[in-house]
Amino acid sequence: AQKWLMQAQVSPQAWQFCWALLSPDKVPEIQYFGASALHTKISRYWSDIPTDQYESLKSQLFSQIACFSSGSKMVLTRLCVALASLALNTMPEAWPGAVAEMVRVFQEEGGGVDGRARCLALLELLTVLPEEFQTSRLPQYRKGQVRGALGREWGSVCPLLQQLLRRTDSPGAVKARVLRCLSSWVLLDVPLSESEGLVHDCFSALPDPELFDTAVEAIVNAISQPDSQRYVNTLLKLVPQVLALQEQLQEAVQNGDMETCHGICRIAVTLGENHSRTLLEQVDHWQSFLALVNMIMFCTGIPGHYPVNETTSSLTLTFWYTLQDEIMSFESDKQSVYLQVYRPVYFQLVDVLLHKAQFPSDQEYASWSSDEKEQFRIYRVDISDTLMYVYEMLGSELLSNLYDKLGRLLTNADQPTSWQHTEALLYGFQSIAETIDVNYSDVIPGLIGLIPRININNVQLADTVMFTIGALAEWLADHPVMLSSVLPLVLQALGNPDLSVSSVSTLKKICRECKYDLPPFATNIVAVSQVLIRSNATSQCMWLMQALGFLLSALPVEDILRNLHSLITPYIQQLEKLADETPNPSNKLAIIHILGLLSNLFTTLDISKQDDESADGSAPPVKTVPPTPGPNPVVVVLQQVFALIQTVLSKWLNDSQVVEAVCAIFEKSVKTLLHDFAPMVSQLSEMLGQMYSTIPQASALDLTRQMVHIFASETDHFPPIKALFELVTSVTLSIFQQGPRDHPDIVDSFMQLQAQALKRKPDLFLSESLDVKAVFHCGVLSLKFPEAPTVKSTCLFFTELLPRCSDVPPLARVVQEDGKLLVQAVLEGIGGGASRSLMDQFAEVLFCLNKHCFSLLAVWLKEALQPPGFPSTRVTAEQKDNFSQQILRERVNKRRVKDIVKEFTLLCRGLHGTEYAAEY
Repeated sequence: AQKWLMQAQVSPQAWQFCWALLSPDKVPEIQYFGASALHTKISRYWSDIPTDQYESLKSQLFSQIACFSSGSKMVLTRLCVALASLALNTMPEAWPGAVAEMVRVFQEEGGGVDGRARCLALLELLTVLPEEFQTSRLPQYRKGQVRGALGREWGSVCPLLQQLLRRTDSPGAVKARVLRCLSSWVLLDVPLSESEGLVHDCFSALPDPELFDTAVEAIVNAISQPDSQRYVNTLLKLVPQVLALQEQLQEAVQNGDMETCHGICRIAVTLGENHSRTLLEQVDHWQSFLALVNMIMFCTGIPGHYPVNETTSSLTLTFWYTLQDEIMSFESDKQSVYLQVYRPVYFQLVDVLLHKAQFPSDQEYASWSSDEKEQFRIYRVDISDTLMYVYEMLGSELLSNLYDKLGRLLTNADQPTSWQHTEALLYGFQSIAETIDVNYSDVIPGLIGLIPRININNVQLADTVMFTIGALAEWLADHPVMLSSVLPLVLQALGNPDLSVSSVSTLKKICRECKYDLPPFATNIVAVSQVLIRSNATSQCMWLMQALGFLLSALPVEDILRNLHSLITPYIQQLEKLADETPNPSNKLAIIHILGLLSNLFTTLDISKQDDESADGSAPPVKTVPPTPGPNPVVVVLQQVFALIQTVLSKWLNDSQVVEAVCAIFEKSVKTLLHDFAPMVSQLSEMLGQMYSTIPQASALDLTRQMVHIFASETDHFPPIKALFELVTSVTLSIFQQGPRDHPDIVDSFMQLQAQALKRKPDLFLSESLDVKAVFHCGVLSLKFPEAPTVKSTCLFFTELLPRCSDVPPLARVVQEDGKLLVQAVLEGIGGGASRSLMDQFAEVLFCLNKHCFSLLAVWLKEALQPPGFPSTRVTAEQKDNFSQQILRERVNKRRVKDIVKEFTLLCRGLHGTEYAAEY
């Protein structure tokens, strides 16, 4: 029914039936459909209307709007939108002074409709006119003309709005509609100097609770127009008006009226945020701008806990960024004057923000919903970002300031301090230390000395202590003597389930940054971690394994092997037991967990990094262990468990998750060890080949791709890699023969593997036993898959293949014989067969064809575009011809080819010139 109604609306008959549907005896839903049909015809099929009918259409709409002014509101709005659309299509030539005429028609006495209803109908019409302009489908040149014409009509709208707003007897509903109408017009960039009087009237409307929201909206829209900064005098007059709202704001705070606080704060912030530069430059008025800044500071520190008792403070945070940016962008002599005034303000801001970041009492926090707790967490992250930013202005003095406060709190025995206070100060430190290099700061040693003095009696405080230590991990690497004072705290926290996230992530940072200083603590760290990993099956165990990988990397090889042995043996024994059991869901999870632990350990366990230069390019630290001859410890372990992994696989080959977990172990190891993995290549290649031939899965292809990437170019390893590549290729080709549609993931990984092989070792395609033609055909088929990632990988395959034609004869042959099929598939995708998000990838394939097979492409394009209706019934022979000529012309500029393809795909889809296309 919906489809039929949509078709009815656009049919030529709509002109007749829409008026009939508007008759007074119909129900509002039917009348609404009639009015919508009218709007659709006028806005989209304007060219169907003969010029001599403009006048009668206009007068019919006027009389219908008059009829409905006391009828259904939704029908009235649709009719107003239809008349607005007519006005936009006829301004300024066919209907000059459209708005003035609208005002005149509605102000004349009209057939028994009361004045108030007529006035509201006129205001509705004037409100929807600019809105309809914003969404209209006018061509670009017309948009400019109509915007100019509307700007000239403001002279007719403004006096009317002012008169209605200032009349004491105007009903509230009329005033509210006036304010909405003003909001709508200022979005057309009405000069602020011309709407100044009305904006002042909006301020007068703020004390009226019924008009408050619409007045706020109108003020905010007027002063945030990009053009408004040109009107400096008007802006200066607005500052005292905003400052005058402070009394109403104070009252709202006392009465707990969040909506009013929010609205007044929006006005102050909008003025400050959009015009801070302009107002800063008015040096004679510096005191009034400073007063505005202080008013915004009051809004930042508004009493109550966000988001439960207040929602206003978060609106102000971007203002502080903006003001700082403007101050820092002045040349240095001006800047130093502003800094004298505003540095104290920003120190005050830090106090206010840290106060707002404090947790409520435990009792109150316990009563919050999980949604409120999450909003509070995000709010604290925003505060953290603001503090980090403010540090750029205040510098190391900010850290000293925080350190002094924390020191006073922790050493003052007379006054018991709340944990919330301590936590907030530490949070401020952590916010800065996390992203800014604090290595030169002289307060950090003192801070690390204070941390053990903190009485940690609360989870939130303990978390922040952990994250603060984590943020200082790089500093600790340069000052290893301090490790002994904080590491015990971290290891102690590991035992507390509530602190597992913060303590594990901190331990991981310390193990990564300070690994060369940790050997004395290694035994202890491994022992504590082992206890936690055994008792816990969450993602934190995986992070812990990564931490241990970093830690062990710095030990001598025999110590690594000894620690690995004690760490891994219990899991290997467990895995042996599980491998014997009959597969069931619970032992599957246990197997995946153990395999995950191993792969996370192998991700970071990397002894090769030891003889690199250190990060700053100087010689490595003295503590470096000389590289030991002999196999890498990870390889030793993998060789020991290889047979066990094969046993597990043989039982679980059907289960893609277990296969993925096995592949992950080897993939992480190959990525970390690179060429050290060499002793395993032939074993692993053989196992992968068997796995994939029995039950093909995408994860095996991804691991094969890793192996090709690292080992295909090495003479010693080429034979096993070549055999594996040929085997998985022939197995996948047989999947294509049976119907690949059910396996888009395999097709995706297969295309990525083929692309990688072409990139690293095109010689693989010289082999007799590789069916290059079949691989090419699979690629053409894969271009037609509905899954976007698969199509992307396939396009990548073709962009790697085409440049190799000149060196690899089998590739050249297949492209010459079947290139036309590729061109057809690409055109089909562009013609509407594929998602519009893929057009850049298709354009790259065409660009490659043009670059490497120019003369053939010219023939193929001509032949492929010959059949009528291909690639779309919407494009003419001339448009197709134009497209292929444009493509053939561009052999250097890839960006241009992408634009040509986008243009053509819009034509093919019938979207060219629509607002839909404008977003593209």
